[in-house]
Amino acid sequence: MSKLVRPHGGGDLKPLLLEGDALSAELARAADLPQIKMSSRETGDLIMMGIGGFTPLDGFMNKADWQGVCDEMKMENGLFWPIPITLSTDAETADTLSEGTNVALVSEETGEIMGTMVVESTYTIDREHECEMVYKTTADDHPGVQMVMAQEAVNVAGTVKVLSIGDFKEVYGDQFMTPAETRAYFEEKGWSTIACFQTRNPMHRSHEYLAKIALEIGDGVLIHSLLGKLKPGDIPAEVRSNAIGTLIDNYFVKDTVVQAGYPLDMRYAGPREALIHALFRQNYGCSHQIVGRDHAGVSDYYGPFDAHDIFDEIPKDALETKPLKIDWTFWCDKCDGMASMKTCAHDAKDRMLLSGTKLRHALSEGEEVSEKFSRPEVLKILRAYYADIKEEDKVEIKLSGHSAK
Repeated sequence: MSKLVRPHGGGDLKPLLLEGDALSAELARAADLPQIKMSSRETGDLIMMGIGGFTPLDGFMNKADWQGVCDEMKMENGLFWPIPITLSTDAETADTLSEGTNVALVSEETGEIMGTMVVESTYTIDREHECEMVYKTTADDHPGVQMVMAQEAVNVAGTVKVLSIGDFKEVYGDQFMTPAETRAYFEEKGWSTIACFQTRNPMHRSHEYLAKIALEIGDGVLIHSLLGKLKPGDIPAEVRSNAIGTLIDNYFVKDTVVQAGYPLDMRYAGPREALIHALFRQNYGCSHQIVGRDHAGVSDYYGPFDAHDIFDEIPKDALETKPLKIDWTFWCDKCDGMASMKTCAHDAKDRMLLSGTKLRHALSEGEEVSEKFSRPEVLKILRAYYADIKEEDKVEIKLSGHSAK
């Protein structure tokens, strides 16, 4: 018997990706089907269904599921789910669809046929209601709100077959691990308590400290990087992965940490996104989700510990994966090391608060960054990335007829 947490819903993993002859036959059939184009976010959601990350979903949600998830964080069948997983299309295309229609699902970015769907229903939604319930705001500068408001006019629900996971495996190799693969890795290591560290940034000293706290009380840590789309200014996944790998090699005990990536776009939904992070990490086999300050937040839309509090508001049996809630962490000069609000007795003037936003700003402006903030090996990689950006900017300025300063 496995010692790992069960997949969400209590059953087995439910990957929807076809293989072998079944895949070949469905690809041939899909070539002649009417098409629905998917945004980057929708494509990532489909891929997560393909690899079993969104177990036990079997397709995009209908209106009853959408309403239940928005209002009560549960689907029509009672399954806990904190963020709607929906597909939209324009009204003209929707008018051609009826119950039982078969369609091909196509990435609008690459043109690749990613899956097929048997249409169950089409429906319209109140987008502002979704934003208010999921993001707690309708402000048009919130990147998650922008995603929802940019959706097409009509949602399409139905069961799917997944035909491709895009180029994630080719680009990231063994770092792109499916839930079945992480579970097999944990089983091989004999781990049963695994904490996941969610990141869309390179890891600075505070992040490193969080992961090491988790290692003190568990068997291992999964550093799980988002590989989908970010907001402008965030550091690309390739650079982030290199920096994290270097940190692991130099500052963690061998075979206690594994770095992997997952294919979703960031939604910046704060507390609700913390819940879905824990949900799909349960499918990946993690017993705990590290939840630090402002988890999955953006700007000042959420309080620093709203993502802690939301885990106390859901039913106790909603998730088997539990939060590992950690307070503010920082470098303290008087402690002469990393500390938290629970362990440091000193004043604010003695503390250096660390954040990915501060680090990106300092590096982009060419400012000095203390090794108390980030490890020197990591800073070297990030400085090289920002230096390349500066050179590209100079070239663009020169080509546009302006002098570079």
